[in-house]
Amino acid sequence: MSVPEATGLFLAFLARLITGAQGHWKGCPPTAEQRIYFANHQSHFDWVLIWASLPRELRAGTRPIAARDYWTSSRLKTWLTTDVFNAVYVSRTRASPDEDPLEPLMEALERGDSLVIFPEGTRSSKGEPQPFKAGLYHLAQAFPQVELIPTWIDNVQRVMPKGEVVPVPILCTVTFGAPLRLAPDEDKRAFLERARAAVMAQRPGGWKA
Repeated sequence: MSVPEATGLFLAFLARLITGAQGHWKGCPPTAEQRIYFANHQSHFDWVLIWASLPRELRAGTRPIAARDYWTSSRLKTWLTTDVFNAVYVSRTRASPDEDPLEPLMEALERGDSLVIFPEGTRSSKGEPQPFKAGLYHLAQAFPQVELIPTWIDNVQRVMPKGEVVPVPILCTVTFGAPLRLAPDEDKRAFLERARAAVMAQRPGGWKA
């Protein structure tokens, strides 16, 4: 086993130890389908928790989205996101008007990878997600065969509050809902509102069959 693989197993174990989190597959089974897991976003710990909640055999093909400016700001962060998590880096600001921030995600999907994304685009301290940005809609348009899995992470903002670097042991849950698809002729606004509602429906006590 390589050092990155061993580190990944250790971090998955550590995340579950700190949070007690396991994946709750309420709307779909944990199968090796190409998927986009889209979730609420409250801390830098979010994608680690989703990744750790996946069965081990799904992790290698599931890549989190990581903000380039934050996750390449040190050698350790760069090594973790590149070698351990195989993250897809995205830029939070455009270097030029012609730059497409979705291009790295499109390339990953074209290679057959699954993704973990946060359609709010930025972290929120509120109980409900902020309105979703258009990226999820454009990915659904470009890759209609990829399953879109609404995912709710509960309590993670208390594990890694904004501005903190040391996680606090708090019980968390990660709930995966039923796959969504872009409906024929569905416009962007309607789809994004439906996707946001699907994420909120996965909250404890709020899931509907």
